[in-house]
Parts: sequence; C-alpha cells; structure tokens
Amino acid sequence: MNRLVFLLFFMISSTVLKAQINEIGVFLGGSNYIGDVGPTNYIAPNDIAIGFMYKWNRSTRHTYRFSYTYGQLSSNDADSDVPDRNLRGLSFENKVNEFSAGLEFNFFDFDLHKLSSQFTPYVYTGISYFSYKELFYIDNEVKEDYTEGALAIPIVLGVKAKLNRRFIIGLEAGARYTFTDNLDGSNPKNENLNTLKFGNINSNDWYVFTGFTLTYTFGENPCFCPQ
Repeated sequence: MNRLVFLLFFMISSTVLKAQINEIGVFLGGSNYIGDVGPTNYIAPNDIAIGFMYKWNRSTRHTYRFSYTYGQLSSNDADSDVPDRNLRGLSFENKVNEFSAGLEFNFFDFDLHKLSSQFTPYVYTGISYFSYKELFYIDNEVKEDYTEGALAIPIVLGVKAKLNRRFIIGLEAGARYTFTDNLDGSNPKNENLNTLKFGNINSNDWYVFTGFTLTYTFGENPCFCPQ
C-alpha cells in the first residue's frame, strides 16, 4: 500500500513539475496619476516606472504573477484643461513602492513548451500594497508629513509574444484603483490638517503604469522533440 501511494505521489509530482513554466523579468515604462490635482488623462505617462516580476504559468491560459514596481508620480494644475485647476496652480511629487500578486489570464493559448511563435492579449488583476508619502499644502506649497501604506486593485490590459525560445516581450497599461485619496495632498489623514482638505473627498486616487515587460523563461519541459 505504501509503495502504491509513493508511486502515485511520484507520478503526480513529475507531471506537475514538467507542466510548470517559470518566468522572471523586468518592467520598464512610465507612470501617471489621476486625482484632484493636474490633468485628468487616464493614460499619460510623465514619470519613470521600473519593476521586477515573477510568473508561474499554471496552464496555457492562466498565470500566477508576483511583482514589485517603483514609480514616480507628479502632476501640475498648469497642465490641466480644467480652468479652475489652472487658476489654482497646485503641483506635487510623490513616489510609490508597489508589491502586487494576482492572476494573469491569456485570451489565446500561450504554450511555452512549443517552439512556434506565440502571441496573445491578456488581462491581469489581483491585490497590491504600496507605500507613499502623506502630503499637505501650506500656502499652495506641498509638504511631506509621513510615509503611509495602502491597498490598491490593479486592472491591467496587455499583449505579449515570444521573441525566441527563452524570451517573452509584452506591452501593457495598468490602472491601480487605490484605497487612499491623498497621493496628491488633497485629503491628508492627519486630523490636525483637516482644514487643509480640498477636492472631491468621496473619490479615491488612481495611478497608472504603462510600459514594456521582458521575461526569461526557465523550468520548462526539456523535451522539444519534432512533431
């Protein structure tokens, strides 16, 4: 009985190991913010964003994805098409360090065991945690209070393709709906600064990462026999 259990465990483990394909790589692109200061464009990268990611392909259609991304955020009322913001003249800079985990879904089969070209659009979502600076304004000048953390929901749409047997390139745009309304200093959490709040305090801020991904695949099935 013990031998049978061991044999079954060995067969299942071998199958799972052969089916696993791992990817490790980088993200390079730009970032932008959407909120109560500056322009309201949804995809308009004006600062740098860089990151690292690991993917575990569980099938040809879905992948578990883990990533770290650093992004700079800035915005200026002078660049806005809204007249009231132009007259107000506020601006800010902030930085986010984001850790994200979730599921990537491919619209087409993306089988990295095959040597043939592969291409697919994909979507990604999950949960993110990021750090940022709590800001506030004194006489229209932005000030830093302290470092804070918050959750966000990433909503990413992209396309990817195999460059060769080992490398995959992608292009994606990913909006993050955050659980904070103070990336810009409009709604400080510090109760001593309540009188300095402005803007729509019922609408949380967003930030967007747009750019390229390049990943290296490893751990795939070693057999590339001709069909």
